[in-house]
Amino acid sequence: MSNPSSRASAEGAQTAPAEGAQASRTEAWLAIPAGGLGLRMGGGVPKQFRDWQGRPLLKATVEAFLAPGMPRLAGIALAVPADRMEEVRAWDFGLPLMVVRGGPTRQASVAAALSVLPAHPDRPVLIHDGVRPFPPATAIQEALAALETWDAVVLGEPSTDTLKRVDPDGLVLGTEPREAIFRAQTPQVAKLSLWLEAFRWAAEKDYEGTDDVSILEAMGRRVKLIPSPSSNRKVTLPEDWISG
Repeated sequence: MSNPSSRASAEGAQTAPAEGAQASRTEAWLAIPAGGLGLRMGGGVPKQFRDWQGRPLLKATVEAFLAPGMPRLAGIALAVPADRMEEVRAWDFGLPLMVVRGGPTRQASVAAALSVLPAHPDRPVLIHDGVRPFPPATAIQEALAALETWDAVVLGEPSTDTLKRVDPDGLVLGTEPREAIFRAQTPQVAKLSLWLEAFRWAAEKDYEGTDDVSILEAMGRRVKLIPSPSSNRKVTLPEDWISG
């Protein structure tokens, strides 16, 4: 069976099949920046392509979004290293798959993935880390519902640590109320039109965000945080791999 994607264009992206004008707004795009070297795991293989329970971690992460209880996906955009594009094009998720060459930074890879999504400006886009293979269905559904009243949504893990604020010399200036502190996770969610506006703005301003919604925050947009479990973790270091 052939992959539902078409062949790559001159820029290295695959184009999804044309969709009807009445496509459901309840569907979402999934965009994953996976263009980094990711060599902190060692072994010379980018961590997003290391074996995870019998398949590459990036593939396992995408497959997690196809599980029962997850939102319906309209298609998937993956930004990957140039030497991995042919491998990734062969993956079949039963959905339109767009593969594009990743950029030199995560932000550049996100922008590349967004650029190949078909023009449905009101459709939500879930931007997710390629090395978070346990996305939480309930929190993601809540995030999509929140787009009715918010510009964007980010998942976040409540802090359980005591956090100290210090000066450059290490002098403790105070203790932050941890009830108001969350560790940002992905997916981070907004409509395609807003994401495209945000990444154009960041390019014009030479602004490098620490995550995707930080660009929207800098633009003055309203971003909602949805609490998310600690199980939605990144596989980054060797100990993460072992515990997985």
